[in-house]
Amino acid sequence: MNLALFEKMPAEQLRQYIAFLLWHYRVVDAFWFLNVAERFDQKTAESINTAVWAKVSAMAAKDLVHRFDINDRGLEGFVRALRFFPWCILVDYQIDQGDDAVILTVPSCPTQVARLKHGLEEYDCKEMHRQEFLNFGRIIEPRLSVECLFAPPDEHPAEMHCKWRFTLSGQPGDDV
Repeated sequence: MNLALFEKMPAEQLRQYIAFLLWHYRVVDAFWFLNVAERFDQKTAESINTAVWAKVSAMAAKDLVHRFDINDRGLEGFVRALRFFPWCILVDYQIDQGDDAVILTVPSCPTQVARLKHGLEEYDCKEMHRQEFLNFGRIIEPRLSVECLFAPPDEHPAEMHCKWRFTLSGQPGDDV
């Protein structure tokens, strides 16, 4: 990878480039999904999407832990790493961290909003996100439990697409 272009780039241009990369990251993901659904079917696209995000989220967590020296465990470490995860930035996850639980909400999911705007129905993202969050989180904290309070295809309030609760099960060092 040749990063020479960025060595003397001003901070504002670096931020603009990061925004560009994140936007393209989302667009590639969207067109990949749409093309799989078109070529095969929606259920196949959702199934493949679940498998892909289960794998890449764990890879991302490992890389983030290494690159940003995230040594915290528990819910604190999970939230710290999650804030670096591209989807957290793209979607603007709302994270409420308590002592015993973390509540993550998505007031407006860009993917679901775009689908509705283009005449498509919301897609079933519940299992994909459950796998994504679980595999991401367990890299940081093996005791992490993920509970979906609601996510498409569930009914949800107009002002919120999904809501998740993260807790710890067992004791430190327990295999869960």
